[in-house]
Amino acid sequence: MSEDDETDDATDSSTDGPVPVGVKLGSTRTVIAYPDDDGDLEIVNTLTCMATYEDALTGEERVLYGEEAAREYPDRVEFMLRSGLPEDDDRAELTSTFFEEVIETNDIPEDSAVVYAIPTIDNEAGLKNLETVIENSSIGTELVESYPESLCGTIPGFGDDLEAINEILLAVNLGSTNLEASAYRRGEQLAPYTTGAVTGNEVDRVIANHVEEETQGRVNIDVQTAREYKEEHADFEDYEPFTDIIQQPGGGAHEFTIERSVMDAVDEYVDDVVDEFANTFLPELANEHMKVYNLALEKPVVLTGGMACIPGIVDEFAERASDELNRDIDAIAPDEPALAATLGAQRIAARLTD
Repeated sequence: MSEDDETDDATDSSTDGPVPVGVKLGSTRTVIAYPDDDGDLEIVNTLTCMATYEDALTGEERVLYGEEAAREYPDRVEFMLRSGLPEDDDRAELTSTFFEEVIETNDIPEDSAVVYAIPTIDNEAGLKNLETVIENSSIGTELVESYPESLCGTIPGFGDDLEAINEILLAVNLGSTNLEASAYRRGEQLAPYTTGAVTGNEVDRVIANHVEEETQGRVNIDVQTAREYKEEHADFEDYEPFTDIIQQPGGGAHEFTIERSVMDAVDEYVDDVVDEFANTFLPELANEHMKVYNLALEKPVVLTGGMACIPGIVDEFAERASDELNRDIDAIAPDEPALAATLGAQRIAARLTD
């Protein structure tokens, strides 16, 4: 029901104290990181979705989550955090049920110190609902804290410890439901900026539209298929056209080739990201914190989030931002941008338990 991976990038922690846990409840994926008994970091990485069904023998309601729920019950699977936060009480309750199922299935320790990576979104009701989900969770009996997702995401990109906390830097989170940009001065968040107009989810919709146009209306794909195309094929370094097959309504199969649709969509996305970064976020930062603005631009901009996983997108961002600002801009990303916020949160949790 989830994808469990292991990474050697574990933070040392004493098995005698509370277990340091990092959590990101994301709009598309939920990621949890914690050390096992040997000190290796366990990663739980699953789709943030849930479906319920009735047990055929007992009549009791059962819960499936993650990839299994999306695959077996596509007609009624619930993605509770499509906007990034639980929008109402019903969504908060669904999120709590989902989160507890993930915790129980993966034996996440209750005796734990938990740090949550929280999105920077101006939505007081949604943040309050997320706070309720966190407070009602069965984990974090020793400590519960939250830090901005973009700050947590910079930590794995700046070194093996918490070096990013002591830096003045710019972070841009390329998320599914929001584009976030913030300056950080030794961990203090300055001039946070968020927009829902430039998102990974919007790229999926654009890909679907481009596929229909490129095939002259012969092929229509849903956004889930478009997202799979993006994740499997988008590549600024070595893109290759690909073929797929769909079943015709009257029988038979139709094979088609995608030449431009995926890369046209992600190319437009990078232009939009650079425009928001250079022409909206940076002017606001300069107006409020000119010294920080100048110091931060001397350092690489840290890109995190799922869209930062596209090969070559970091260099594309740096090149286009440099052209837009008429100055040299460098950019970096963690080795695993989609996991970075959780890994950073786990490192903070480990430091707090120390």
